[in-house]
Amino acid sequence: MEFQIKILLLSFVATTALGIIIIPILRRLKVGQIERDDGPESHLKKQGTPTMGGIIVILATAILTATAYGYYIGDEPEVANKLLPILLISTGFGLVGLVDDIKKLILKNTDGLKPAYKMIGLLIISVAYVLYLVYFLKIDTYTYIPILKTYINLWLPIYIVFNIFVILGTTNAVNLTDGVDGLATSVSVIIIACLTVIGIIYDVKEVAVFGSIVTGTCLGFLIFNLHPAKVFMGDTGSLLLGGVIAGMSIYLKMPLLLLIIAIIPVLETISVIIQVVYFKKTGNRIFKMAPLHHHFELSGWNENKVVSIFSIITLIFCVIGLYVI
Repeated sequence: MEFQIKILLLSFVATTALGIIIIPILRRLKVGQIERDDGPESHLKKQGTPTMGGIIVILATAILTATAYGYYIGDEPEVANKLLPILLISTGFGLVGLVDDIKKLILKNTDGLKPAYKMIGLLIISVAYVLYLVYFLKIDTYTYIPILKTYINLWLPIYIVFNIFVILGTTNAVNLTDGVDGLATSVSVIIIACLTVIGIIYDVKEVAVFGSIVTGTCLGFLIFNLHPAKVFMGDTGSLLLGGVIAGMSIYLKMPLLLLIIAIIPVLETISVIIQVVYFKKTGNRIFKMAPLHHHFELSGWNENKVVSIFSIITLIFCVIGLYVI
């Protein structure tokens, strides 16, 4: 536990330092946010704010995970080696997001990475992660059912397909949540902290350590990302955080717990699905704008209120999640 606290604080300091160095570089490179014309009018003033700040999160996470690896490799090599798959899925998704951001912001291709190509990249990483857990780490296929407080043993093909679906769904849900200054980071850090606590409770050291690293990294990034944001994370950061949440939950055999503790990304996704389906059938909208956070913005909530309320809801559901495990 002492090491987890130290690595969390070190992650926070490292991320803050990297932010101070990297954000001016992004500003000089004119890697600025491109706001959609169909988004909330209040967001147009954000045009030009440095984005692709997820690079800061990737670098800090990789550096501190390497530090943790060096700490454990001598006395507990098994823990050290098991840090790698969670790091790889996280950075893998972050790199897919980075390619998308580079195309949009540096190569000035406003469409970015084609959705099909992006999905293929995410799918490849998802499949690789699940197969690595099953065939290399020899993880069993038991999956925890919250509330019932029991495990069910899934048939291997169902286990693989189900967890790939969880990973893809989670990364896209967190990506949809990223639309208000500090929202995706604030919600994600609470979810990741909750999964880290579960890792500590069940003595899964690699999850507890990695979760502590990303928690510290997110807190450091929030210094620059809270309203008014000095930098946005872009797809680089949002896909990475989605990968972290999905990777940790599957490693803990608790992907179904995300329906509770990741309630905000779940609702953001559902709001988009409902809006699209209802509009196609009736030509009308249920929400003023989707995802859900934009609906509340257009209802008169300022960005700080959206982030505060959504974070409080996430915290409450994470406490419920800890209660039902």
